[in-house]
Amino acid sequence: MNADLEEQEDELLALQSIFGSDEFLRDESKSAGECRVSVELPVGFNVLLKHDQTIRQYDVSFLPPLLLTFELPEDYPSSSPPSFTLTCSWLTQPQLTSLRDKLTDLYQATGGAVVLFSWIQFLREDALKHLDIHTLLELPTDESETPQTSRGKPDAERSDADEEESAPGSEPPDDQYHQVSSNPPLPPGGDAHGSDVTASETSESTDDSQGDCSSAADKSELPDSERQEEVRGIPPNKDQSYPGLSLTQSQMLLSRILIHDAEQRQKLFAGTPFDCAVCFSTWLGAECVQLHECGHIFCRACLGEFCKAQITEGNVRGVTCPQVGCPATPTPAQVKSLVGEELFYRYDRLLLQSTLDRMPDIAYCPRLSCGSAVILEKSSPAAMCSVCSFAFCVDCKKTYHGTSKCYEAPKVPEQTSEDPLAVPPQTEEGMIALLEDYTTASKWRRRLLENRYGRQTLLHTIEGRVSDRWKAVHTKPCPHCFFPIQKDGGCNHMICRWCHRMFNWE
Repeated sequence: MNADLEEQEDELLALQSIFGSDEFLRDESKSAGECRVSVELPVGFNVLLKHDQTIRQYDVSFLPPLLLTFELPEDYPSSSPPSFTLTCSWLTQPQLTSLRDKLTDLYQATGGAVVLFSWIQFLREDALKHLDIHTLLELPTDESETPQTSRGKPDAERSDADEEESAPGSEPPDDQYHQVSSNPPLPPGGDAHGSDVTASETSESTDDSQGDCSSAADKSELPDSERQEEVRGIPPNKDQSYPGLSLTQSQMLLSRILIHDAEQRQKLFAGTPFDCAVCFSTWLGAECVQLHECGHIFCRACLGEFCKAQITEGNVRGVTCPQVGCPATPTPAQVKSLVGEELFYRYDRLLLQSTLDRMPDIAYCPRLSCGSAVILEKSSPAAMCSVCSFAFCVDCKKTYHGTSKCYEAPKVPEQTSEDPLAVPPQTEEGMIALLEDYTTASKWRRRLLENRYGRQTLLHTIEGRVSDRWKAVHTKPCPHCFFPIQKDGGCNHMICRWCHRMFNWE
C-alpha cells in the first residue's frame, strides 16, 4: 500500500469517527462515500418565497443539508483532488458552481494534503458567506426554475444522448434539484478532461449524463440510497406530492424546508435539559412538554397529573398552563398524549359542552332521552330539536304552547263564607313555619293541611315565595350573565360558575 492509499484510509477512518452515520456514509468497496453537511445559520435567518404577488417569509434555524458525494482517485492527495458531486435543493446552479470552484481552490491551496475535512468545515461554516447570503434566503420562483445542462466536454466528444438531452424544446422533468460535478485536472501529459456542471432530476437520470470520467461516484452503489433522496429534501416523483393539494415546485421546496426545520428543532429540544416549573427537577426535553402559546416547559409527569386532575373533576376550562397567571392552553394533541384516550374523550366532550353552554343562541332539548344541542332563532320563542323533532318553548322548556303564556302560579282564593279553605300566613315567618310543618308532617297531618289551605297553595305559592325570598337574601346575580350566585366564604373575588367571568362581591 503506497503513501496515498494510506492517507486516504486514515482520512476516511477519521471522518467516520468524527461524524455520525446520519452525516457520513462510506462506500467500503472503494475509496468513496458521501457527507451530508448542515449549514450553520445565524440567529434570525429567514426563508422568503415570492409567488403570485404573495410574499411568504419564515424564520428557520435549520436548512436541509448539502450532499457531498466523493470518490478518491489513486493519486489523491498527492497529485489529484477528489472527484465529487455537490447536490442541494435550495441553492441555484450558479451558486453550486461557485461552491465547487471554491472547493477546488481549497485543495490547490493545501499543496497535496488531505482536504475532505476542510471541505466539510467550509461548507458548514462559510458557504453562506461565500455566496453573500447573510440573514435572508430567497428561494427561486417557478419561472426561474428552468436550469439547462451545461457540459464542459468538447463538441467532438459530445454523444448523441447529450445532443438529445440539450436539444431545443426539450422540457426538464418536474421535480428538479441542482447538482454540480467536478473532476480534477490530470497531471501534465495526461488526457485533458473538462469539468461538468449538471442540473439533473433524480437518481434515475440517464447514464450518459454521468458516463464520462468526470462523473462522481455512482450513487446507486452507495448504501441507503432511498434515505439519501429523503435527506436531500427532493421528491423523487410526482406520486410523493401532497394529495389533494396543487403545489408548485417552489412551494414544495418551501414546505420541505419548513418540515425539516421543525424536525431538527424537535430533535434539538429532545436533547436539551430543562427545569420543570412544577417539581423544580431537571429533565431532558424528551421527557418534557412545551406549550406553544406561552413557551413554558414542564415535565411530562407533572403536566399530565395536572391535566388528569382537572378533567376528572370536570373543570375542562382549568386545563391551562400551570404557571401562575398564564392563560395559555395545551393543544388537543398534547392533552391526548398526556392523559390517554379515555380521559381525552371526556375532555373533548366536556369542552364541547362547556363551549355550547356559553353560547347564547344554543339550548338543549329538554327530553331526558335526547338532550341534543339546538340552535335558537332570535325571532321565535319556539325551538325544534333536529334529532328527535321535539318542539318546545325556549322560556319554560315545556312542549310548545303557542301564544299562550308559560306556567303561572295559581292565585290564592279569597276566604268566603262558603269556602272552607283558610288563608295562609301572610308573614315570612308564618309561611316558613307552615312549610316546615307540611314537609315534616305525617301523612294524616299533610292531608289535614291540604284540606285546610289547599294542595296547590302549599306546593306552589308558599314554597315559591319562600324560595324567592331566600335567593333574594342569600344570593346576588352575576353582573355579566345574571345567574344567582351564593357566597359561602373566602374573599370577595368571585368567579361565576356559569359564564366563568370574574367580579367582586359587594
